[in-house]
Amino acid sequence: MGSSIAIITARGGSKRIPHKNIKEFCGKPIITYSIEAALQSGLFDEVMVSTDDIEISRIAREAGAQVPFMRSSESAGDYASTDDVLMEVLETYRGQGREFDTFCCLYPTAPFVTAEKLKRAMELLERADSVMPVVKFSFPPQRCMVMNEAGELHMKWPEHAKTRSQDLEPYYHDCGQFYFCKTDLFMKYKTTDLTHMAAMVVSELEVQDIDNFEDWEIAELKYQKMISKRK
Repeated sequence: MGSSIAIITARGGSKRIPHKNIKEFCGKPIITYSIEAALQSGLFDEVMVSTDDIEISRIAREAGAQVPFMRSSESAGDYASTDDVLMEVLETYRGQGREFDTFCCLYPTAPFVTAEKLKRAMELLERADSVMPVVKFSFPPQRCMVMNEAGELHMKWPEHAKTRSQDLEPYYHDCGQFYFCKTDLFMKYKTTDLTHMAAMVVSELEVQDIDNFEDWEIAELKYQKMISKRK
């Protein structure tokens, strides 16, 4: 696949969980799990962290990542998208005379990512334009309920009230862990959501959005379960 870079996006601002990207998770700063997985995979010519925060950059370097430049104020704002950050990183490297055929956008709060998962995703990228890890919805969305102004519940799609679960089409959502993408297509379309995007299905036991402290505790329990299964 040629040269590749891992870009770990870790800005300093976090309102719901202060210092979220470097908060201790099962014994070490959570960002180190992403860095270690990328380094251990052996897939990347560069493993870098894009951040606007001095403390994050220090911890990232101690874990073995590169922080060759700090994130701009524009891409560190509340309204900057992940794609904005990726574009800034890739264009900055290009300006330094370094280009990569593929990249992996790896989130800093993704302790369930392993070197093995990254290798599997890279294999999928050989036959696709981009790769997204996904997890199946545990409850069929077709049977969801909606509430009217009076607070009364109704089925959104009553035609599925008696449909067997196994007869309903499975729906998936983004794991929020990482994305692989071919760089030239990203630069052209400015998104990792490309036409030929491969899915890598992940177990619900190894997926957890971490938006509040309760999520954090659930993630630690799931992580400990994942580790125990390896032994």
